[in-house]
Amino acid sequence: MASIPRLRPGAPFPPTSRALDYPSGLLAVGGELTPERLVEAYRQGIFPWYEPPQPVLWWTPEPRAVLFPEQLHVARSLRRTLRRGSYRVCCDRDFSGVMTACAAPRQGVEGTWITGDMLRAYTALHRRGLAHSVELRDADDQLVGGLYGVALGQAFFGESMFSRAPSASRIALVALTRILSLGGYRLLDCQVESAHLSGMGATTLSRLDFEALLAQTVEAPADSSVWAFEANCGELLT
Repeated sequence: MASIPRLRPGAPFPPTSRALDYPSGLLAVGGELTPERLVEAYRQGIFPWYEPPQPVLWWTPEPRAVLFPEQLHVARSLRRTLRRGSYRVCCDRDFSGVMTACAAPRQGVEGTWITGDMLRAYTALHRRGLAHSVELRDADDQLVGGLYGVALGQAFFGESMFSRAPSASRIALVALTRILSLGGYRLLDCQVESAHLSGMGATTLSRLDFEALLAQTVEAPADSSVWAFEANCGELLT
């Protein structure tokens, strides 16, 4: 297997063309997990993903899963769930709580890649207005689902989602695309393709095409006021 470049603190990332074919997209190992490093990474389409006791691993997969907000597909059954209006959607009320929920053990999955260092780094990004949570709350104002990610320019980089109620994470994704559309965001990075995301309209791009699109979006202005969004889930279809 080809050697993996080891990052020193402050050193630039290697060219993404050097990412491994297997494991797909592994680019570099090590380096610091700071807000500055995360912003540098996302601007190039790179993200961290690792599990203790591994060092930080940096990835840029090929192909890249993306969802264009205007191409979201909402299945008929999900539309019925939305119309019932059982939940309320809001943003950024409890960013750390959403991350912690995403890190919680899941049935059939061992461990978590959302470490304490991850939580601290992304919470610091949130305090700078660069990371956001979409939260689904029930009638008792309890979190039942949500997601979080990083917003740079007109691009949003989805990181993880969770669900404590049927369809809650799918509703959160519908809410996110509505928020992105309202704010002028053009790109939702989903990182790695899955049947779940494909069924909701996600597609894949080559690394070169993804990076070309990223270059157009990360420096373009978006309306950050949309992160004050709040609505009943039934309003997401209007």
